[in-house]
Amino acid sequence: MTRPITLFTGQWADLPFEEVARLAGEWGYDGLEIASWGDHLDVNRAATDPAYVANRLEILERNGLKVFTISNHLVGQAVCDDPIDQRHEDIVPPHVWGDGDPEGVRQRAAEELKTTARAAAALGVKTVTGFTGSKIWKTIAGFPPVPDSMIEDGYQDFADRWNPILDVFDEVGVRFALEPHPSEIAFDYWSSKRTLEAIGNRDAFGFNFDPSHFVWQQIDPVTFLQDFSDKIFHVHCKESVTQLNGRNGRLASHLPWGDPRRGWDFVSTGHGEVPWEPIFRTLNWIGYDGPTSVEWEDAGMDRLVGGPEALQFVRKLATITPPAEAFDAAFSQSRTVEL
Repeated sequence: MTRPITLFTGQWADLPFEEVARLAGEWGYDGLEIASWGDHLDVNRAATDPAYVANRLEILERNGLKVFTISNHLVGQAVCDDPIDQRHEDIVPPHVWGDGDPEGVRQRAAEELKTTARAAAALGVKTVTGFTGSKIWKTIAGFPPVPDSMIEDGYQDFADRWNPILDVFDEVGVRFALEPHPSEIAFDYWSSKRTLEAIGNRDAFGFNFDPSHFVWQQIDPVTFLQDFSDKIFHVHCKESVTQLNGRNGRLASHLPWGDPRRGWDFVSTGHGEVPWEPIFRTLNWIGYDGPTSVEWEDAGMDRLVGGPEALQFVRKLATITPPAEAFDAAFSQSRTVEL
């Protein structure tokens, strides 16, 4: 099973889009998962200006790349979040932030996600990855005591805000893949199940599977793939490692990335604790044929070393063949030997 190996440009958005495309092409990536920030992709222009779309596609083609997915994680975060504060002002475009009135920010963010669906369709892309935000992430510690009604209201708020967005995704034939992640409405196994239930398991909504967020939570990523197989719309190859030594806590103690006192951290793909081989065997088993997108993030490594190294690591994993193909190959080889 041949799946394209792509590079997510989110951690490279400080570089011009042409430079990232050049690097990824030289390294041998098949394509890009293009982030909607920096100068990489203006979704408003992509949704309305065919010449802009042609320019993005020409840059990709010149470097031997394709686009399979676009991302709007940052704006998506503002759709449901409460509170809306300086953190959001720092990541959303000025036209989404506006005057900073929280509800206005949420509504403008929702409109931007609708535009992102249209931009994806204009680019010929079928999947948008991103975040949803969450009204109830702030309750995760469980104290002060959280009434059930507050949790129910959080999932209803998500449904009320995202169903109109997903209506546009349906209209243009594009899917939204939420990345289960701390601070989102879905961040682990059971919250992912409840999130799907909140919107009636509608077809346009699924998951961007990123095992790096499961490992430090002690969630089995293989089980997640098996149980949500029909909702795996996209896959991130991102890595994490736990550093629990009796002092370091799993919640990371408000410490920055790369600090050895953190209980967990992101590391370059292939350098952590994600069980990649069973994951890829399970991707074969469930029939996933979409991109495997390297989301490179490591505070302790040069990304110009990590980017191409991660590609080689994932390329080796891609040689794991689906069970039927592996059996057929072995059977053919055995017949040849017998003859």
